[in-house]
Amino acid sequence: MSTSPTTVGADTRSGSHEDSDVRAGTGYLGAYLALGMVLGIVALKTELVSWFRIQEMFRFQAFHMYGIIGSAVIVAAASIAVLKRLGLRTLEGEEIRTQAKVMGRGTRYWAGGTLFGVGWVLTGACPGPMFVLIGSGLGVFTVVLLSAIAGMWTYGHLRRSLPH
Repeated sequence: MSTSPTTVGADTRSGSHEDSDVRAGTGYLGAYLALGMVLGIVALKTELVSWFRIQEMFRFQAFHMYGIIGSAVIVAAASIAVLKRLGLRTLEGEEIRTQAKVMGRGTRYWAGGTLFGVGWVLTGACPGPMFVLIGSGLGVFTVVLLSAIAGMWTYGHLRRSLPH
């Protein structure tokens, strides 16, 4: 077990995590799968993955999605504040820290956000809901998932030559 702090949002490909750290996380795989299934059911039942709700949001016709996203931001901010205030640690006892963002000119954020938004509008799904939609029986979203994987692979392949 490593004594280095766990950093949220850190690049794990840099070799900072040992193999034992990765294997330690697999002990919780069943709990992660169960939680993912519960969250998927909630996303499906609240229409978070509904193409029509997503279109309503992008056309500014309904508050539904803005309410869900806004609630998630509030819960996440409150959760991080509680983690920091209480000094809570990971299950392995490591300190939890958040890494400061380096804005630079902000190009990677607006360009990435634009690409993400265009993909979201065209497909009606962002990464999490893709799995929910496939799991709910909409197999056509397998094409969207494979396209997202191809995009991630392409970025990974070109990453070193791109300005960051």
